[in-house]
Amino acid sequence: MYTVELEKLVKKMKLVNCTPDINIDDIVISQTDVNRPALQLAGFFDYFDSDRVQVIGNVEHAYMQKMEKDHGLGIMTKLLDYKVPCIVFCRDIEIEPGLIELATKKGVPLFKTEQTTSGFMSEVIRWLKVELAPRISIHGVLVDVYGEGVLIMGESGIGKSEAALELIKRGHRLVTDDVVEIKKVSDETLIGTAPDITRHFIELRGIGIIDVKTLFGVESVKNTQSIDLVIKLEEWNKEQEYDRLGLDEQYTEFLGNKVVCHQIPIRPGRNLAIIVESAAVNYRQKKMGYNAAQELYNRVTNNLMKK
Repeated sequence: MYTVELEKLVKKMKLVNCTPDINIDDIVISQTDVNRPALQLAGFFDYFDSDRVQVIGNVEHAYMQKMEKDHGLGIMTKLLDYKVPCIVFCRDIEIEPGLIELATKKGVPLFKTEQTTSGFMSEVIRWLKVELAPRISIHGVLVDVYGEGVLIMGESGIGKSEAALELIKRGHRLVTDDVVEIKKVSDETLIGTAPDITRHFIELRGIGIIDVKTLFGVESVKNTQSIDLVIKLEEWNKEQEYDRLGLDEQYTEFLGNKVVCHQIPIRPGRNLAIIVESAAVNYRQKKMGYNAAQELYNRVTNNLMKK
């Protein structure tokens, strides 16, 4: 199970800390969803998921205002006893001093924000899904080619970094070289990032380490990119038959998600950068509804029917 520090959420969402006496350095969040404690304020705590961030909006606050003071503090005491990660009051709702004192005593931080309740919840859930997503690290190079995330894979020394460098020279952007951290943010989307220690660096055999951001400028790098296409580089084998039409898509799988994959044989004189560019543009064209291989097949079939 992955976790994210509460302090990162506070900085990301620009929350105002109403309980500064509580040390939040050791508090972590492990759930991607958030909870509006409506039933809990009514006294129903069955199936209460206390690991989620708790969000108070206008409806919950109005309900709390109608409670008798002692009853309201009793309900909040019971809620705080579950040791929730934090409680966030949206729409800049003013928090009662008594509740701040109680939360401080229980060690549960209270925050407030000017954002609307629905907007805050959707943004927090989106951000937590990325931060807490299942992840793996693989050997490869990830580049942004015409807006498509292309993951170049292959054995060490086959030319992945050299191909990436040529793509950068042609105006495309590097995401990561050598190690690609892949996160599954949904059943449809994989996001690739670079480890902090190697971000924006490329290793070129015979030259060493180069800093792409310094040499080519900030427009040549990118921190994250969805993985749309995989290109596997392999040594040319004359005994093996390679796909020459592309009618049937091949796939590779990461974390249960399938990604379109092309196997590219390597021979001296082949321009890998142009091949990668062409593969990315062709993939983009297929997404827009045009398949060149299918068009050729249709032309041949129609020609045979005429004869």
